[in-house]
Amino acid sequence: MQIWVENEENLDLNQNFISRLWTGSSHDVVEVSIDVPSDQDEAISLIGLVPWILVRCSDWTMIPLENLIACSRGTQTRIAAAIDREIEISGAAFALGGGVDAILIPGGLVDDAIKFLGDRWTKEDPPENTEINPTEARILSMESAGVGERVCIDLTRRINEGQGAATGSISGKLCLIHGETISSEYVPNRPFRINAGAIHSYILMADGRTKYMSELETGDEIAILSSPGYIETAVVGRLKIEMRPLLVVRFEISGEEGQTVVQQAETVRFVSPTGTAVSVTDAKAGDKITVFTDDRVRHIGIALDGGMVEK
Repeated sequence: MQIWVENEENLDLNQNFISRLWTGSSHDVVEVSIDVPSDQDEAISLIGLVPWILVRCSDWTMIPLENLIACSRGTQTRIAAAIDREIEISGAAFALGGGVDAILIPGGLVDDAIKFLGDRWTKEDPPENTEINPTEARILSMESAGVGERVCIDLTRRINEGQGAATGSISGKLCLIHGETISSEYVPNRPFRINAGAIHSYILMADGRTKYMSELETGDEIAILSSPGYIETAVVGRLKIEMRPLLVVRFEISGEEGQTVVQQAETVRFVSPTGTAVSVTDAKAGDKITVFTDDRVRHIGIALDGGMVEK
């Protein structure tokens, strides 16, 4: 992280720690003041277009800063935050685990900033970025989760046998839920539908982000996957949210536990590592299912390096 300092009179600073003296403007920096929510949208719209965005918040809060950091990851745009008080330094330095790329401070805060940045750089490096990967998981238990809202996602196209959506209670351990492409003696198939799970669940979107299923809308594009990990996309045409009996399914991957909550119905199916659909009413402890894993954390659905516990 860089330290920028406001260009004040009679500055006597250790230049070894200072990356830039800020004079109020620079050809590679766009300054944005965030006073109302629409100002955050303006700042986000600049990401990918400019080298630096310098953010000033009239009422300094973490959420706009975290949102900008999340949106800038993977782009060429870096985020600087203007800070006036010592208490704000650690928040900016550690926001979303990685912090901003620079802080702009008055000269009187330089020693405090050096102290906090020293703490930051002694932290362990975050795990290396990994893409979402299909992994074999073993079911540990299946228990009643009472009655709650479950979400059926009706797509604007049909999907094939072996395909479904990645959903679950833990963003880094999403179960592959099979589409309703299989007929039974009681229910015809609905090859455009995925009975995706309880309303609190995450779902993997086509752009690699996650959304809570409560946030899905008609027109959203979700990822359609299979057990080998092949990815297609499909558009949401309708959501059916109804009260239904639920099951909590706990599973284990490489010594780590995960869980998902799904409707207790024979038309809800996991997918085995070999691509076979396994109904939740037939599944039992010891069965193997496909789970998509990702070591990164999520903020507003965006995958980021960092640490977080979900259970």
